[in-house]
Amino acid sequence: MSTKPLSPKTITDIDEYLKPDVPAIIQRHNSFRKWKDVFERHEGGYDKFTKGYLKFGLNVGSKNEVTYREWAPNAKEAYLIGDFNDWDRTSHPMERDEFGVWKIVVPPLPSGACSIPHDSKLKISMVLPNGSRIERLPAWIKRVTQDLSVSPVYDARFWNPPTSQRYTFQHASPPRPADVRIYEAHVGISSSEPRVGTYKEFTTNILPRIRDLGYNVIQLMAIMEHAYYASFGYQVTSFFAASSRYGNPEDLKELIDTAHGMGITVLLDIVHSHACKNVLDGINEFDGTDHLYFHEGGKGRHELWDSRLFNYGHHEVLRFLLSNLRFWVEEYRFDGFRFDGVTSMMYKHHGIGTGFSGGYHEYFGDGADEEGIVYLMLANDCMHELYPHLITIAEDVSGMPLLGKPVDVGGVGFDYRLSMAIPDMWIKLLKHKHDDEWDMGNIVFTLTNRRHGEKSIAYCESHDQALVGDKTIAFWLMDKEMYTNMSDLTPMTEIIARGLALHKMIRLLTHSLGGEGYLNFEGNEFGHPEWLDFPREGNGNSFHYARRQWNVVDDHLLRYKYLNNFDRAMNHAAARYGWLGAPQAYVSLKNELDKVIVFERAGLLFIFNFHPTQSFTDYRVGVEEAGEYKIVLSSDEKRFGGFDNIMLDSKFFTTPLEWNGRKNFLQVYIPTRTCIVLSK
Repeated sequence: MSTKPLSPKTITDIDEYLKPDVPAIIQRHNSFRKWKDVFERHEGGYDKFTKGYLKFGLNVGSKNEVTYREWAPNAKEAYLIGDFNDWDRTSHPMERDEFGVWKIVVPPLPSGACSIPHDSKLKISMVLPNGSRIERLPAWIKRVTQDLSVSPVYDARFWNPPTSQRYTFQHASPPRPADVRIYEAHVGISSSEPRVGTYKEFTTNILPRIRDLGYNVIQLMAIMEHAYYASFGYQVTSFFAASSRYGNPEDLKELIDTAHGMGITVLLDIVHSHACKNVLDGINEFDGTDHLYFHEGGKGRHELWDSRLFNYGHHEVLRFLLSNLRFWVEEYRFDGFRFDGVTSMMYKHHGIGTGFSGGYHEYFGDGADEEGIVYLMLANDCMHELYPHLITIAEDVSGMPLLGKPVDVGGVGFDYRLSMAIPDMWIKLLKHKHDDEWDMGNIVFTLTNRRHGEKSIAYCESHDQALVGDKTIAFWLMDKEMYTNMSDLTPMTEIIARGLALHKMIRLLTHSLGGEGYLNFEGNEFGHPEWLDFPREGNGNSFHYARRQWNVVDDHLLRYKYLNNFDRAMNHAAARYGWLGAPQAYVSLKNELDKVIVFERAGLLFIFNFHPTQSFTDYRVGVEEAGEYKIVLSSDEKRFGGFDNIMLDSKFFTTPLEWNGRKNFLQVYIPTRTCIVLSK
């Protein structure tokens, strides 16, 4: 085999506690090696194997001939039908090979033009062994459209625009950022009008906001075509089709290219954990069987998501999924992926009804799904081999060890994992504890409790917490007063003052202490005033909450601008000083009585006073490096909705006496509910 076997020492050098699980880790690595070897011996390696989209589906040749291939081993006959042949079920028969792959070449018209008109509808019609006929949308189709006035079922379309209508990329991908500041966004909700926003509008209106705020990565949700708008993009029907709700494929290319021109990296929220169970416009029961792309029976169904589960142990399923990753990079120039539902993929129980205590036996025992884990190893290994600049992020609740380590040392190969315990902690505190009950030690523990040597992305609140049934941090803090007391023309109430102060402190503490990357969901940076609720039966199909109210942050009389200003300042400071790319912080103080947290990272000194009522004068804090310090960020500035109690031009001089385990100390004034960042 070309890939070297794994030595037990490699694993135990990373983490000696993994010693009892070395056989399981070597076993899954051997399975990975076998697959990689199969691809190299029979498929021309990763490079050729992941170009399945150039072989399967509909592809146009140099003479305008169209070749269509589809894997459907259960079919006894197959025909290509569509507008181009007046939906004639017999005029364009397909031929089958020994692997169950059907093929047809449709020659060009006598004029040399393509026989199948651009954007016209088509399907594959198949006759099954029992004589019945089924019709399906091609599994590799690159564009599908939905006309809800006719039916919720999608139509497959042949996307082959003339050269004049094809988008031409003008910018290279930016270099891979050392410190990722991610803006998670959903194109459809990005308009303030009550309707579905478009790719074009996002490009014109939202990209400049993201750049201005200092984010260097965008994570786009709900791009892969999904049956139901309210599923937030997580019930995928057509894996190679960019959602037509927001525009056409060329518009999405323009969005990504424009972002690249601004120096912004673009990630796709990829859903390979499950698929929509739709038959008429999905890939479920594609060739009339229960088990083409999926496991059959209960193993192939996710009971909570009501969806189908892939058979990651099948050669053709691996071709489909790995080619899907390659397609989004090649066709649209995405710079990486946030893999959704990784916990569901790695465990046979899919995380349902299972709490993870952190015991290693939970990760490597009978509960682990080796096929799912090996698929993720192949996905990460092949994408990083083909595209070294690519970024992959795992959405995993379990805390699987080695998830963020390269495959060649026994890892699953992700660059980052999402720190999912952090938003849970903040919401629990805001829901259940008074400010004076906040436990500084527990907050610091949750923010720093991550696997050494595996990078994680910290965030204060997830997109799920913006949805109806939960509340964003701003809503938990200020609730109904957001409707009545957010104008500068009204006096600052106690609730609003507390809300603005804690919103900023929670964000900066998470940003600077919580990980090697940071993520924000769109609108939360300015304390979006209302939740998110997609049009559905239960709300009269209203778009009222399925939008982002940019008007409130753009209104100079409203206080939302203060949170937006702070978010911008925080990101630009992070870019300037590089704290996300720096080693983990050294925390010198977690004072429960004073509610003060102090730590150093990237040569900066971070000081937080969470005390609800007490300000401290000449408060002594330890610092390793001697010298003169100045303030580089203060949450108390007027432009951030603060009270300007801190003199920004203050100078702080160290005294060479040990304090809180640091070689020097300095003294600062920290008002109640404020944070400051000092630099030499």
